[in-house]
Amino acid sequence: METIRNWPTEIRLAKDRRALSVAFEDGAAFELSAEYLRVTSPSAEVQGHNPSERKTVPGKKDVEILGVEPVGRYAVRLRFDDMHDSGIFTWDYLHELGTEFAEKWAAYCDELDAKGLSRERKKR
Repeated sequence: METIRNWPTEIRLAKDRRALSVAFEDGAAFELSAEYLRVTSPSAEVQGHNPSERKTVPGKKDVEILGVEPVGRYAVRLRFDDMHDSGIFTWDYLHELGTEFAEKWAAYCDELDAKGLSRERKKR
């Protein structure tokens, strides 16, 4: 198992379940939206098994986190209200999502635009 570089000191789910706050020993602290976490889930369902299989996940603007479950000492599994729960977010990945938010979010929004997709859930 690889060495964990970024240990969390606090993980807190917002009362409205729309964000996860994570603070780390290095002093970094991030509030990561449920939407951002859902569309960057490290699961094979989203990331695929190689970069060419990665999916752009639309329609998650209003997604909520139903649960945060520890996975060993190295990660948490997030359960979302769209029933996605297969992503295991390591401490290092959560730190990366926080420190690289601007770049990752801009790339996600660009992908949506390029594919004609929206952050909004499709109306039935």
